[in-house]
Amino acid sequence: MAIDAVVVRQISFPLIQPYKLSNGPKLLFDPYLVEIRSGESVGWGECMVSVGYTNESREDSWRAALAIAPLLPGCEVEVARERVASRSIALPGMRSAFYGALDMLRGNALLRTTQDRRVPLLAPCQESEIGALRDEVEGLLGQGFRTLKVKVGFDWQDDLARVERIQSVVGARASLRLDANRGFDLAAGIAFASRLDPTGIELFEQPCAADDWEANAAVAARSTVPLMLDESIYDVGDIDRAAKLPNVGFVKLKLKKIGSVDQLQAGLERIRNLGMTPVLGDGVSLEIACWMEACVAVHGIRNAGEMNGFLKARSRLLENPLVFDRGDIVLPAGYWPQVDHDALARNTVRQASF
Repeated sequence: MAIDAVVVRQISFPLIQPYKLSNGPKLLFDPYLVEIRSGESVGWGECMVSVGYTNESREDSWRAALAIAPLLPGCEVEVARERVASRSIALPGMRSAFYGALDMLRGNALLRTTQDRRVPLLAPCQESEIGALRDEVEGLLGQGFRTLKVKVGFDWQDDLARVERIQSVVGARASLRLDANRGFDLAAGIAFASRLDPTGIELFEQPCAADDWEANAAVAARSTVPLMLDESIYDVGDIDRAAKLPNVGFVKLKLKKIGSVDQLQAGLERIRNLGMTPVLGDGVSLEIACWMEACVAVHGIRNAGEMNGFLKARSRLLENPLVFDRGDIVLPAGYWPQVDHDALARNTVRQASF
């Protein structure tokens, strides 16, 4: 299968409401989108480069896309994969977008849904004031969500008080995941984690900086709930390192960091084989990446997925949008995404074709 054409784009989709993070709220998702064509076949790959989440910058990633894309027309898929790998070592996000398009183009078996499947999702719980919080929780439970994600990493005392309010409202009706997104230093991380009432809390995610393994390990040692690492994890070596830390019971993977769908599946199995629990999903991706992660989740995880970014956007990228029903992504047998080219044109910020 020889590649005929490659198009790289940056697209932008406004959100229904701000998505609150410890490093500031997001008002839109503006990922890079890679389109690779061969005859009548097309593959799409997506990656949201979030400033501060990784060492990648948006402009470095865009320049890499412009450098890689012209090398692919005329190549067979496996040769194209080798060229992507050799030129994107320091940019795993952009590499994953090209890998995703190549995986879709060749019809990777992990992306083929042969029977109806459902993937349970979690939902963000963002309110703080008790009245608004009650309304939000009742609404989320009414939609079928049974795992809620609470962003912390701001002020540890305020965070602790808010978590306690959420616990009182939710009770035993849902489990909670707490995510600091690296927002705490060592002292604040320990102060917060050591005071948590573990009732109903599944895990506490990434308290400290991605490269500060000692701080994350120290927080894990004092935490009343298991820790999960996310931003610290890029490859199998990081998974192995996490497995050696006491009370790190969970590791989260995202397609945009690990590479291809096959590498993602292998990483999830590695986590499980090392005695930890894998978690999967990117809450700031749109439909292409969420679909790919959901396809892998069918085989690779047994808990709520975090590939819910497509639900946060005001509009959809696909003609046949991902279906959400009673807290789940629904993957009908034979489902294959079809991009809505009018929506694509309306939401494209920049593009280059080769």
